Amino acid sequence: MNVVQFFDLKRRYSLNKHEIDAAIGNVLSSGWFILGKEMERFEARFAEYLGVGHVIGVNSGTDAIFLALKALGVGPGDEVITVANTATPTVSAIRMSGAVPVFTDIDSRDFNIDPDSIEEKITPKTKVLLPVHLYGFPSRMDRIAQIAQARGLHVVEDAAQAQGASFANRAVGTIGDVGCFSFYPTKNLGAFGDAGAIATDNESLAETVRQLRNYGEISKYNNVREGVNSRLDEIQAGILNWGLDKLASWNRRRRELAGIYLSELKGLSILLPPEGDDLHSGAWHLFVIRCQERDELRNYLGSRGIQTAIHYPKPIYEQPAYSFLAHTGVSLPVTAEVMTQILSLPLYPELREDEVIEVCEAIRSFFGNRQER
Repeated sequence: MNVVQFFDLKRRYSLNKHEIDAAIGNVLSSGWFILGKEMERFEARFAEYLGVGHVIGVNSGTDAIFLALKALGVGPGDEVITVANTATPTVSAIRMSGAVPVFTDIDSRDFNIDPDSIEEKITPKTKVLLPVHLYGFPSRMDRIAQIAQARGLHVVEDAAQAQGASFANRAVGTIGDVGCFSFYPTKNLGAFGDAGAIATDNESLAETVRQLRNYGEISKYNNVREGVNSRLDEIQAGILNWGLDKLASWNRRRRELAGIYLSELKGLSILLPPEGDDLHSGAWHLFVIRCQERDELRNYLGSRGIQTAIHYPKPIYEQPAYSFLAHTGVSLPVTAEVMTQILSLPLYPELREDEVIEVCEAIRSFFGNRQER
């Protein structure tokens, strides 16, 4: 049976072996592996790509959020408003800061934070609004920024899935006080291990993060604040410098493949992802459909060798690790409903068009068989 893999990093390496080996070899031959020129080069180049004043490379997207919150003075007793349909790392980072996540509901169309539901969650303890640009589709940053400004709150963008997305012609991750990026291998711009970055126009905040990521040092063995070890290593920075040159073409390919899905799946009993508009320009990190018969469809596709995924199978408040939050889905009706219906289809730059067509034909077959019953 032919298998359509959900994601295949081996294809990326086999198609670009010589370039990737050269990028790694350059670092190995330099003899410098931490806080070196490759990281500095990537920070400068990614800042230029985003159109932002400062980029600080860190160990992961999780650390990016944690360090952003810490640099903003968020700590125990504070509250951070975010969504429950995100990856656990979003909330892990909030908890690492000592703050409490407060969940608000989402928009039923793009699954991002619903700005109209934010106000009712704000209390005197609220310090930060943390929108997640889920699946590479930008949140409504205009409304979020308005609310934050009116209530004296900071905005930290979780842009882990959104390298290349924009809102109102501004790169996602540059609109709030801080933008946080992950370069986990499956991301639009991925390393070959853990890696992340923080983006900001605030020079003082940037300098604080630089200190925090390296034990609070301002110079060797001169610690001016309590910090941690969260540095973007040179090998990953070298791979990211290589990947940054490819990002535009990779995102273009994602859009092309997403276009096939949108065309071929039109008219079926599924809700397709939004195509974007004058304000929203997504990065197509994932292609997520919404289907009442999600589990049956997934099983059917699996039986035909087509791998799928669910991003994410449980809202955070249903994870045993966060039972102490004593939260239920009653106040988040859209979140509770959507998470039983979402299904992620294969989408990555090295995916072939014939494989996308195979997925589409299988989905049409599934619905055709059901209509015949």
